Amino acid sequence: MPAIQKLSPTEAIALQKRLAAKVVLKDDLPPINYVAGVDVGFPRGGEVTRAVVAVLNYPDLTLAEYALIHRPTEFPYIPGLLSFRELPAILEAYEKLTIKPDLILSDGQGIAHPRRLGIASHLGLAIDKPTIGVAKTRLVGSHQTPPNERGGWVPLMDGEEEIGAVLRSRVDVKPLYISPGHRISLTSSIQWVMRCTSRYRLPETTRWAHRLASGSPRQIERALERGRL
Repeated sequence: MPAIQKLSPTEAIALQKRLAAKVVLKDDLPPINYVAGVDVGFPRGGEVTRAVVAVLNYPDLTLAEYALIHRPTEFPYIPGLLSFRELPAILEAYEKLTIKPDLILSDGQGIAHPRRLGIASHLGLAIDKPTIGVAKTRLVGSHQTPPNERGGWVPLMDGEEEIGAVLRSRVDVKPLYISPGHRISLTSSIQWVMRCTSRYRLPETTRWAHRLASGSPRQIERALERGRL
């Protein structure tokens, strides 16, 4: 992969358009023994990028391994180009893992992106792994209100194109915006998000990554001792 953090915004947009044509939206999944979540933050006023990849055993969703790194932030905050800001740190954390996940749920968009290349799709192409975008907010598209039931969903549409799903992961919570990242279909993306979700709004993959990235040392120590959040 080129040094994407060194690209200009114009060059980054051109690369997104080229890479989007390579995204696979059909199921190409190995046997799933490990699933992972990714969390990225920007402490010190954005000068530092902090990335965590948390690998969970499947199906019990207990923590198997995680990697945490900090590195200087080299790409500015530009909506629609967040992968160029976040991906270098994610890849550095990913390379530290001794257990490589079979499927990654990324906190962000897959193809539900103006140029069909959100962080989940960009990551999937970079490491050639199945990925799913699990976002808390909508970036593009329109939709009806999803049923207020666990697993209820409606299509996320951009014009005539179905780019994702608006999924209710549990009753009486705000929905999640699900879209395929790479090497997986929309139907399977929805199924796998629900398989990785227990009694909370967010999948356990996301919850583990967030806790490891932002929890206090004592909170992290207690979670690791218990093997659960």
